[in-house]
Amino acid sequence: MLHLRKKILVAIDGSPLSDKAAEEAVRMAAGNPSQFKSKIYAMLVLPNAPRSTFTDFVPPPPITETPEWEELRQRVFYVIEKNAREADIPLEIRVVYGEPAEELVKFADKEQIDVIVLGSSGKGFLKRQLLGSVSHKVVKTASCSVYIVKG
Repeated sequence: MLHLRKKILVAIDGSPLSDKAAEEAVRMAAGNPSQFKSKIYAMLVLPNAPRSTFTDFVPPPPITETPEWEELRQRVFYVIEKNAREADIPLEIRVVYGEPAEELVKFADKEQIDVIVLGSSGKGFLKRQLLGSVSHKVVKTASCSVYIVKG
């Protein structure tokens, strides 16, 4: 059986469930018996930057351009960075703006990702029916495998 390097995309948002997804992604990458190391892409999808209106003289900068960003970035990506470093797994961090499910699937298609790892939403039945969930949308639209980590 041929074991090649795997490309793993993990959705990160700083929640305990996304930390569990990060741990699973590292476990997957470390468990690949190939001589070629798997690579993890950790992606944080932020809501679209607020659009300025004609009444705004100076629109607020996106969060990634504020002085607080580096501290926030370190907290959000702490678990994946620590675990990937300890397991000696290559890691690439991505921060994008948009709708999470859409951005994850678009990136997975572009980079030919083998598996997307993400936490389940934990929303109740009614909320999920009204708003939908990122995990459900990714499962429906992704062309690669999707691994959902439950809380």
